[in-house]
Amino acid sequence: MARYDFTSDNVAGAMPEVLEALGRFNAGFAASYGEDEVSARAGDLIRQLLDVDAPVWFAASGTAANALTLAALAAPHEAVIAHEHSHVATDETGAPAFFGSGMGMIGLPGASGRIDESALREALDRPEHAHAQSAGALSLTQATEYGALYSEAALAALIGAAKAKGVKVQLDGARLANAIATGFDSRAIKRLGVDVLVMGGTKAGSTPTEAIVLLDKRLEHRFGARLKHGGQLVSKARFLAAPWIGMLEGGAWAARAGHANTMATRLASASPFPVAHPVEANGVFLTMDETAYGRLRKSGWFVWRVLDDSVRFMCSWATTPEAVDELTATLKAIV
Repeated sequence: MARYDFTSDNVAGAMPEVLEALGRFNAGFAASYGEDEVSARAGDLIRQLLDVDAPVWFAASGTAANALTLAALAAPHEAVIAHEHSHVATDETGAPAFFGSGMGMIGLPGASGRIDESALREALDRPEHAHAQSAGALSLTQATEYGALYSEAALAALIGAAKAKGVKVQLDGARLANAIATGFDSRAIKRLGVDVLVMGGTKAGSTPTEAIVLLDKRLEHRFGARLKHGGQLVSKARFLAAPWIGMLEGGAWAARAGHANTMATRLASASPFPVAHPVEANGVFLTMDETAYGRLRKSGWFVWRVLDDSVRFMCSWATTPEAVDELTATLKAIV
């Protein structure tokens, strides 16, 4: 029987704090489409965490949240700059272009999923002409697809370069909780001048929910209609909002992400295979030949080989030390 423990951080169930909140706010009747008190309370907790005064909306998937926010930043005749291996560039089946009515994508290189600053400046300096989609938005991922973190200074350099060219900025925070658990300051997002943030709930240990924070309040105009048009204005919105109350009221969102990070460090330190990227969040990427990878899959552990040819192991809030030790024993057996 296949083991999916480390396939992704979205294979685990919901953390207890989420289930408690869903039960707590299930009783009685509430206004629909985000006009309820549960959504208001969740929004307040998110604003408090980020130290911002910004509208907060909720979506049921990261793909929808990313695609709809990027469509709000870049026009159909423009493009989004992103890392060439970022989720928005490689794993969303053209959703940004679909919701952006043809909006393009410019993929840039950079070690461990972090966009190289010189590559960004080169892309921003390209002459504009009528036969190409010039950049309208920059999408950054914290933590990156390879489990690395941008420092605040590195983000400031990239965002500053984009803003100098009039390019708007989205931060894909599908694993922002893991970045914060490592030490990234949530209040830095406002300081950095990010226009819109997608905060990950699902990968952090919730039932499906992502939070959209419109730091540029001008984006609020008809944003509800944008969500409705995209099938993401959920009628029973309190069930997208309630998990955030459970995760944020007592700090479980970052605390449980910290546990996932610790499990990743445990796995990396015990692995007999070389680690391909810095272990700064909850992902471990190992350099493994095809023979060893085949042995691993045959032993029952299901994990993915990713775009840079490394093999990815994701830890979650529910990962146990025992599971890590079982996996490392297998890795040592197949090396």
